Amino acid sequence: MDKPAQAQYPIHDLLQKRWSPRAFSERPVEADKLRILFEAARWAPSSFNEQPWSFIVATKDDQANFDRLLQCLLEGNRAWARHAPVLMLSVAKLRFEEDGEPNRHAFHDVGLAVENLVIQATALGLMVHQMAGFDVRKARETFEIPDGYEPVAALAIGYPGDPARLPDRLRERELGPRRRKPLQDSVFAGRWGLVSPLVTEPTPSH
Repeated sequence: MDKPAQAQYPIHDLLQKRWSPRAFSERPVEADKLRILFEAARWAPSSFNEQPWSFIVATKDDQANFDRLLQCLLEGNRAWARHAPVLMLSVAKLRFEEDGEPNRHAFHDVGLAVENLVIQATALGLMVHQMAGFDVRKARETFEIPDGYEPVAALAIGYPGDPARLPDRLRERELGPRRRKPLQDSVFAGRWGLVSPLVTEPTPSH
């Protein structure tokens, strides 16, 4: 199901097509495509090229491991994510390798890597839904994540499925329009809250 963004200004097709469904097909994702996703993430920018991201991945080829990750999700997410063929956790390394100092940009950089992965997934016809709704402590214990590393988000990855399989409340959200705040709410100049003229002045026609 396509839900292209109703962008105020022209953006790349992949950005316009990307969205976060909950209806996934149980069709497996090919291993080659998963490797491409990880490669896309690998080339994300990061502070001092620290590359503070790691990924814990579980596919239904290993059902026991998949179920372990599924059980880390909150109940509301488990209800639909169990149909996705791939689940993942993104993990941030919290200190710099060279001097052990805190890396305050670690979460930011993990997010950049995941966005690379998400856009690459879109290019391959895959969908990704990122989740804050998971039990961080349980994830840490289940997968023996060491001190100095922090689980950031859970991800469901797969091919698009049938929204009719979703509960009524989630199906309504799945089929509803996508919404974003206007640019005037977030692009400032001069001081906080003063809207930049870049997003208030009309775009010249070409």
